Amino acid sequence: MRVRKYPPREMLPELKNAEWVDASRRPYVRGTDAFIPVKEGGYDADSVLAEKTPYAGRGYQMLGDVAILHGTPPTPEEITGICDWLHPRGGIVYISGYTGEKRIPPAASLVYGECGEVCHHEAGFVFYLDPPLKVMFAMGNREEKTRISGGVIRASKKDPPIRCADMFAGIGYFTIPAAVSGATVHAMEINPDSFSYLEKNIAANGVGPMVTPEHGDCRDCLRGVYDHILMGHFDAPAFLSDACAHVRSGSVLHVHTVGEQSEEIARCCAEAGYATEIIPYRVKKYAPGVWHMVHDVMIQ
Repeated sequence: MRVRKYPPREMLPELKNAEWVDASRRPYVRGTDAFIPVKEGGYDADSVLAEKTPYAGRGYQMLGDVAILHGTPPTPEEITGICDWLHPRGGIVYISGYTGEKRIPPAASLVYGECGEVCHHEAGFVFYLDPPLKVMFAMGNREEKTRISGGVIRASKKDPPIRCADMFAGIGYFTIPAAVSGATVHAMEINPDSFSYLEKNIAANGVGPMVTPEHGDCRDCLRGVYDHILMGHFDAPAFLSDACAHVRSGSVLHVHTVGEQSEEIARCCAEAGYATEIIPYRVKKYAPGVWHMVHDVMIQ
């Protein structure tokens, strides 16, 4: 591949439309330098790079400029393979999973490099966080964020504001899309580290006037009646009795689970005195043959 070398790599956005750039090929980044592919047809190049072998190593996800690994602990060979392919500016973090009401990873570790606070862009929103050694980031929920901001919560300036509760707000994964849709959101979060980033992300996305953040247990924070209640936690069915104390006919619960649980959700709501219409949606694969689901529960 014929290339021109440009330090620093922050120049990439300025060069992407240059006449000599071969836009059909990706730039190669090493350290602070960027090597930009050059078109054929008489354009000068600084050097020729060997064609890059396609990556076939362990899977990873990018959170800002930090690579996140899940599943079994990575081997030294797997870490080396990712470094050789990715040359990450941030570090590589291994996360075994998230547990407990505060959703803190029990065995999170930095396995390469250094990392701190990152700015992650997803579905048109901005999320600041310290890569998930202390807080959770819901990777793979892009379509659900888009679904919320794009019409699931139907707010209209002509009507009284839609009142929405986010019982497990985290750093704002669903709070911010709901606020962007025009709803007023009561965002509750029990993890103090997550709550700090929730407040920062509310400001960063310009939805401060639409959101009331509250630090504490959502079971103690719920107040009044809500039009929509977001329940983005896999233990959400255990909180249905608390949520049903704050709904009316026409309210909608958005209940996240591992696997389809419509019958269990309907039973819990019936015990609270409500008939329901439930539409389940697949969010993403959780394990082989098992899906992360969200159930839109219409209270009758």
